[in-house]
Amino acid sequence: MLRMPSTTNASDDPPAPRQIRRAWWIAGVVLVLLAAAAFPVMEDLVLGSSDDSERLAPGVTHRIERGPLVVSVIERGRLRSSNNVEIRCRVRGENTITWVVESGTVVEPGEVLLRLDTLVIEEEIAERTKYAHLARAQVARLEAEMKRAQLAISEYAQGRFVSELATLEKDLAIAESNLRAARNMRDYAVMMAKSGYVNDLEVEEKTSYVNQSQLAVELKKKEIEVLKKYTKEEELARLQGEYRAAKAEYEAEKERAMADEHRLQRALEEFENCVIKAERGGMVVYPSNREWEEAPRIEEGATVHKDQVLLLMPDLQHMEVKVGIHESIRDEVQPGMTAVVRLPKKTVQGEVTFVSPAARPAGWWTGNVVKYDTVVRLPEGEEGLIPGMTAEVEIILARVDDAVLVPTSAVVETADGYACWVNQKGRAVRRAITIGQANDLLVAVESGVRAGEEVVLNPMTHVREAQQEAAAAFDLDRKRAQDRRRRSEPAGRRQERRGA
Repeated sequence: MLRMPSTTNASDDPPAPRQIRRAWWIAGVVLVLLAAAAFPVMEDLVLGSSDDSERLAPGVTHRIERGPLVVSVIERGRLRSSNNVEIRCRVRGENTITWVVESGTVVEPGEVLLRLDTLVIEEEIAERTKYAHLARAQVARLEAEMKRAQLAISEYAQGRFVSELATLEKDLAIAESNLRAARNMRDYAVMMAKSGYVNDLEVEEKTSYVNQSQLAVELKKKEIEVLKKYTKEEELARLQGEYRAAKAEYEAEKERAMADEHRLQRALEEFENCVIKAERGGMVVYPSNREWEEAPRIEEGATVHKDQVLLLMPDLQHMEVKVGIHESIRDEVQPGMTAVVRLPKKTVQGEVTFVSPAARPAGWWTGNVVKYDTVVRLPEGEEGLIPGMTAEVEIILARVDDAVLVPTSAVVETADGYACWVNQKGRAVRRAITIGQANDLLVAVESGVRAGEEVVLNPMTHVREAQQEAAAAFDLDRKRAQDRRRRSEPAGRRQERRGA
């Protein structure tokens, strides 16, 4: 993983490329320990006597040259289309694939791509068909009952009620006629009684009959009043209630029948969706499996669920590569940067178009390394690009056309900055240097050395002064780290540590 040097540094450390610092921090400790253990041998073989401690052995130097420097990061990824037609599962629940076309096959419109097991759906269709028929029969029965209840209201209001009222009015007319006749007979009896032709007993009998006729008239009037005010309203309320209940049952059963019909139609549609056909021609590929999966999820016998992407039909005219960029250089990679994409049989130039603001999930399958998805777009219409091809992507972070190039192994980070040791007449002479861009192999030196000079490779192995300065820098870094930890810990804990 290559790193660009930081242009700003918020810590107390001098600015430097991270890869040099990281390499020499580790190498410094190891080499100091190795040099201390091997010092008697190194003193005899390389450094000579104490009076001649900085004299160099042959073959430990490198001649400085000028040239271009490219700072880049290299990651591996897979080729994919930026414009995929996704073919998804449209069947509810979990379903088993019984047949699927091979990935990479070029198909024609209408060609079968995938088949799902239909046994469960066929059983559901049979069950839903039965329920749909029963629901339709119940709807027809309840509809008839609802119409009967509705007709019963009109039948009573315009039929039975009128008939009952007419009967009572007829009985009232007869009672009133009987009352008039009784009154005439009573009046005639009273008149005859005054003449001595009728006794008082017969008058009382006629009077009693008048009273009975009067009661009969009043009873018929009351029956008519009850019929109009109470019986009619009560019967209409009962009939209307029966109608509303019948209508509610009919509506409920009608909704249930529609739901059963909808379930049946959905089961029929899902049965049709168990056979997936190509809507257009082109190449068919399987979706990429997850990083922790060794085998693809789409195969015969595999279980899939609704809305899962089953197949992809990529647009081969618009291809791209997605790679993961380490979190340490996330901010250094920007859209618009040039990238060199190396494929199995060709190399093309691409452009960074997207850097994810969020890290991809990390786990044991990634070695717990945090990376950010980065998309590199390839030239439109490039031939010979197939989705799934392995691609090595080199993103160019910086480029220096003409620089003084020194191997990274010749540079040592000291307490005062960066330094290297130059060969002068067989002796190692320290030079403080200012560095610029760097990659894993070379550093662009801005000042301190010039082309044509020879620098000591791995100076901590061959130069005692380099060993001492690297050890001093390491101790200084460790002390600074301890100070930062002390400043960041709570005050109570610092007091506890001091008391202990």
